[in-house]
Amino acid sequence: MASNKIQFRSIHELKDPALNNKLAQKEFQEEIPVEDFLGDAEQNGSSTSRRDFLKILGFSTAAVTLAACEAPVIKTIPYVVKPHDIIPGVPNYYASTYFDGFDFASVLVKTREGRPIKIDPNPAAGDLGKTNARAQASVLSLYDNDKVKQPKLDGKDETFDKVDSVILTGLADANTAGKKIVLLSHSLPSPTFKKLFAEFKAKYPTAELVTYDAYPHSAALDAAQEVFGQRALPVYDLKGSELVVSFQADFLGDYNAASLETSYAAARKPGASMLRHIQVESNMSLTGANADSRYRLKPSAVNKTLIEVYNAIVGGGTSDKTASEIAAELKAKGSKAVVFADGSKGAQVLAHLINQKLGSVAFTGKANLLKDFDKARYQEFLGWVNAGQVGVLIANNVDPIYSHPKGEDFKKALAAKKVDLVVAVADKKNEMYKAAKAVIPVANWLESWGDIEPQTGVYSLMQPTIQKIYKSRQIEESLLVWKNGKNNAANNYYDYLKASSASILGGTSFNKALYNGFTTSSNATSLAYAGGNAAQAVAELGSFKPSELELVLYTKPSMGDGTQANNPWLQELPDPITRMSWDNYLTISPKDAEKFAIDNDLNARMQLDGSIVNLTVNGVTIKDVPVFIQPGQAEGSVGLALGYGKKDSGATADTGVNAYPLFDGSNLTVSGVKIEKTGEDHEFAGIQLQNTLMGRYEIAKEVPLADFLNVAFDDEHKGWNKPLEYHTISGALPARKIDLWDAFDDTDGPHFNLSIDLNSCTGCGACIIACQAENNVPVVGKKEIRMSRDMYWLRIDRYYSSRQKVEVYEGLKEGMAVPELYGTAFGDGGALNHPADNPDVIFQPVMCQHCNHAPCETVCPVAATSHGKQGQNHMAYNRCIGTRYCANNCPYKVRRFNWFTYNLNDKFDFNMNNDLGRMVLNPDVVVRTRGVMEKCSMCIQETQATILAAKRENRKVTDNEFKNSCACAAACSTGAMTFGDMNDKESEVRELYSSNRRYYLLEEIGTKPNVFYHTKVRNRVEK
Repeated sequence: MASNKIQFRSIHELKDPALNNKLAQKEFQEEIPVEDFLGDAEQNGSSTSRRDFLKILGFSTAAVTLAACEAPVIKTIPYVVKPHDIIPGVPNYYASTYFDGFDFASVLVKTREGRPIKIDPNPAAGDLGKTNARAQASVLSLYDNDKVKQPKLDGKDETFDKVDSVILTGLADANTAGKKIVLLSHSLPSPTFKKLFAEFKAKYPTAELVTYDAYPHSAALDAAQEVFGQRALPVYDLKGSELVVSFQADFLGDYNAASLETSYAAARKPGASMLRHIQVESNMSLTGANADSRYRLKPSAVNKTLIEVYNAIVGGGTSDKTASEIAAELKAKGSKAVVFADGSKGAQVLAHLINQKLGSVAFTGKANLLKDFDKARYQEFLGWVNAGQVGVLIANNVDPIYSHPKGEDFKKALAAKKVDLVVAVADKKNEMYKAAKAVIPVANWLESWGDIEPQTGVYSLMQPTIQKIYKSRQIEESLLVWKNGKNNAANNYYDYLKASSASILGGTSFNKALYNGFTTSSNATSLAYAGGNAAQAVAELGSFKPSELELVLYTKPSMGDGTQANNPWLQELPDPITRMSWDNYLTISPKDAEKFAIDNDLNARMQLDGSIVNLTVNGVTIKDVPVFIQPGQAEGSVGLALGYGKKDSGATADTGVNAYPLFDGSNLTVSGVKIEKTGEDHEFAGIQLQNTLMGRYEIAKEVPLADFLNVAFDDEHKGWNKPLEYHTISGALPARKIDLWDAFDDTDGPHFNLSIDLNSCTGCGACIIACQAENNVPVVGKKEIRMSRDMYWLRIDRYYSSRQKVEVYEGLKEGMAVPELYGTAFGDGGALNHPADNPDVIFQPVMCQHCNHAPCETVCPVAATSHGKQGQNHMAYNRCIGTRYCANNCPYKVRRFNWFTYNLNDKFDFNMNNDLGRMVLNPDVVVRTRGVMEKCSMCIQETQATILAAKRENRKVTDNEFKNSCACAAACSTGAMTFGDMNDKESEVRELYSSNRRYYLLEEIGTKPNVFYHTKVRNRVEK
């Protein structure tokens, strides 16, 4: 239970119990570097320095005063002839498909006056309509100012006409000479694209389509080929499962090209059949952080455990204690259990064979068709290049020079002119761009027509939601030109797509399918167990040579494979586990850190600095890699994220180190790792330590499933969620029944509440990006994050907790010394384990709690913040003078102060500093300026628009309308957040309010929030 746990947010807080108080004391002791931003240097010569003047007057007052003198003049041009489908001030929504070669989602694109400004999930598409953080952020990638903006020849701007002439000549020459014409593209599961390429090949018989993915899921595809006889990934559904066991598989992340978080959350509803989750892994992954029981083992030990579990399941037996415990649980659950594995082909094959033996109902038989990389095929392509057999190479927005371990060799081959003509269909001036003679800017998915077949029986359409911003062209348009010739009437890809899709759509009209965004497909590809060489898989896993240090490569929820590395929203998004932003780093266990003299220290400003090492793996060295000490990392293992360190791909993309040279495209685990300290330190930009909550007791509540089922929540002695009571002269009274003020009537009209279920929140961060997009939250950059000046309206706090095995009172009563007592008090079941060895993890989203008795409102001297009748705490930005009294008085630390103007400011050269990037801004939300406070508004612009729309139509607002009115709740794939009207007796939020798991954050201080939480339930037997 919560009272039997210690909670800590970092190793530093665990080492220093007084750290929380130190942080609170430091919170408002910021030095204000105003000289760089305000005023005239000549004023500093006066008897009273401007710094002293600002200290006396108050920085915020002076900043607002000066800002008022510099208010920009913005000219607007009215519609002379208004487009018929645009009403100024009213958004349009278009159903489309997000696919960038790595991620897929069926989405709704919100546009304002012709500009896409927000990505929403398409609820009609079910699990395929769920969006992750990268999908939410993809709208900003449309407005990337570092994009290639027009066609080029030999590095110089040119017209499409001349570029096409050069390419058509090259194609004809290659065809005549019998040389190969290779289209090198990321996985593109588009039936129309494949049909078009077949026609292109008919004209140029030597044409070949070769797939290349930076993160190719090669091991999974090879395993599927062996077990199912088809090169397609299996689709799983956890809704009917009661046990999932994962070996290194981050199935809530990028495992098998599809996250399972939606069905996972559905199966994790607390109850007798609640899904139990066991994770065996080395890194503390997002999936492992959500597990009920987590075994931390180095990769070689994970392989051994998987082999032993397989042996125990198929009847061979095992003497391994951990494996026998896991196997016993799998056998007990039978078909309601499922096993996932990752890291190598052998691991995936054994997992499939275990699931076949169990008859797992999680295996649907459907095929995920998003990936089709073939390593052997790509090696064959490299052979063609080195042999001089390729006449034309067309690279469709891929850069193997960056992401392939032999990228430098490929670069040298191109430089040696082993390919007669290189054409780069590219969005950045990357290595492929520099190697190409002809460059065609690739159109963004929001500017393109297309179709995708993501899985068995599903057909999804993509439509442009904006005219092409620059002179770009999608690969299909180019193929039409090169197939038909220039200026041919048949070169319109929309017409081609519409005609091609008729055979797939059947009786469904193209316009109806386009309106819905997706429809059913006649593709009946199904997977069935047909093979699998267990002995070979065991031999492969056994051939992994253990070493002192072993490396696990992984992808972050923010960065993925690095496709959107130049997106500042994603670079600044803190990692859910480490809570660091703007970096990738080598994760190492606390014990190994001590062994290798690796340091992570807090300086006087509570900023984290860490050691830098040179990382060598099998002869390949990556220099200057920062090291982060990660609780829960297995001893003898280190982790490093892919997708960072992209050179020449934009100012933001060149962040972190490139780990792809260590990745062979198949095996995510590597042995033979060595690290060497450089003697230098790295400055981390962390978010976890900057916010301090008043009090530490029961911030994030949790309860074992057995107690949840068998103990009354309000039991006097063992209650796990006892309602808070105050002892008054009249006796004990419920906390929410006691008021210092007269309550006003809030039953007339809507009264908004937000429910957050800690049992469903996986910490993915999609809600953070959705909030950022909806509310124009600025990017502040690494230096400001390090100064604890992030501007997020919503954060996800990550708490570690460790179980006590000995009650303190009982231990002392038995005569144990306090040091001895605490030396045995913590861990994952083994004695003498340190709390940081294998802690539990809880994710807790925190935003403005919209308190009915808000402490911020009572201290504002200018009434800039006040309470509305609908339950929202309002901010009037033009009244705020930036005293920060409200932030000081907020116990939840959710208010943000604009230290600077973040838009049109070269000091913050991100999307708000250029005309293209500012196109993403939501015109319904003001862009705040320097010197004011801001915070979550519960998306008041959306709730009011929803109410007004219902008023115009003379009807009641439905619960679904309100549920989708709050950006964070609408973006949540697991249903952890539910927004709604408490005065609607049929609303889901009203139903959730009656749950016995409900509690309020810091309820004891009497703020009476309109945000409530649900206790996390862990499905395991506490030892």
